[in-house]
Amino acid sequence: MCKGLSSLPSSCLERAKDLRVKLSHLTETHHKLKGQDGRVPHDLETLLKNRSALQAFRGFLRSEFSEENLEFWLACQEYRVSPSNVQKIKSSSIYNQFINPDAPQEVNLDAETREALLGVTDSPCADTFDEAQQRIYNLMAKDSFPRFLRSNHAIKAY
Repeated sequence: MCKGLSSLPSSCLERAKDLRVKLSHLTETHHKLKGQDGRVPHDLETLLKNRSALQAFRGFLRSEFSEENLEFWLACQEYRVSPSNVQKIKSSSIYNQFINPDAPQEVNLDAETREALLGVTDSPCADTFDEAQQRIYNLMAKDSFPRFLRSNHAIKAY
């Protein structure tokens, strides 16, 4: 049935070697990604609760020029627990840093969400940024996080 490897064309042998190396790398990555409980983190929420993993994720996002998404998410978390007398100042800061079309770290939000935020920055409340924060979280969870898990940054984190 199998005539042995010597009878395969050299292109097939090269392809087989390449696949073996890739599978070996994936297995190694899987083992290195295991957390303290022995499981691979399977969601962004778990990563965000782990300080060293968060730093590695930040480094990864920085390398991809998309660190603003994480910075926005973290700013919203901090804003949410801020005393109400500080929220107006923080709300304005978040808007100017991340939401404004000319913001230095503008995040990718749809026009409707952006306009809704503009209307509430004068009278903010604890959940002012919830919808925008959730949209950025979803973007990171579906796009950045899976790429992070396949990166060398993730290997260093776990």
